[in-house]
Amino acid sequence: MSPMRRRTARLVAVLAGVIVTLGVVAVLLATGVVWPGRIFAAGYPVRGVDISSYQGDVDWAVLSAQDIDFAYIKATEGSSSVDSQFLHNWDGAVQTDLLIGAYHFVSFDSSGEAQAAHIIDTVPDGATLPIALDLEYYGDYFQHPPARAQVDGVLVPLLEKLEEHYGAPPVIYATPEAYDRYLSGGYAEYPIWIRSIVLPPHLDDDREWTLWQYSNRDRLDGYDGVEHYFDMKVFNGTREQLAALAG
Repeated sequence: MSPMRRRTARLVAVLAGVIVTLGVVAVLLATGVVWPGRIFAAGYPVRGVDISSYQGDVDWAVLSAQDIDFAYIKATEGSSSVDSQFLHNWDGAVQTDLLIGAYHFVSFDSSGEAQAAHIIDTVPDGATLPIALDLEYYGDYFQHPPARAQVDGVLVPLLEKLEEHYGAPPVIYATPEAYDRYLSGGYAEYPIWIRSIVLPPHLDDDREWTLWQYSNRDRLDGYDGVEHYFDMKVFNGTREQLAALAG
């Protein structure tokens, strides 16, 4: 074989090896076997999950026996929707030693007052974590995000009425895009739960995060639903400090 052909063969072999390696890595990432955020999150011992109807029927005795300290359960969305598994999940979770709270998906199309009334009608008093509000884009708002003034008009009365009723400042969950557009430089009195599933989060106003969602590709035992994975998060502190957020 000529030198040129040998070099070409070696190059083809190297490229084939790179393609195979990248394919294996892609599969491992897609299935959650390897996830970069876990490495950085390992330094935070207080871990938790969030749960919705997508996880289907949850066996809370099995789930709570694993290495988690808290769970946020989807309760409501907008001014009228209730997660179909909320009551089942809530009744199961309160039988465990997990810290538990409910979360609400914020609608930009309903008033803050109407959404607050809906949450209060649905979520019982006495949770061991504050109410959390999920603030992110949905539907056409991915392409056409609402103005900050519009979101403030929903979020401010929603936060105020929930804090008045439940006695603790709600937690605000946000993607980095939603945080930068709607929360940066404001809402300093509310704990922030930020999504960053590759690297540790850094908020552009140098604020400290309270909860960090570091993965959306974790598997645990004890559930059977259309969603095979859990979103995992850590708390920036001790379990005792997390419990204190509820007042």
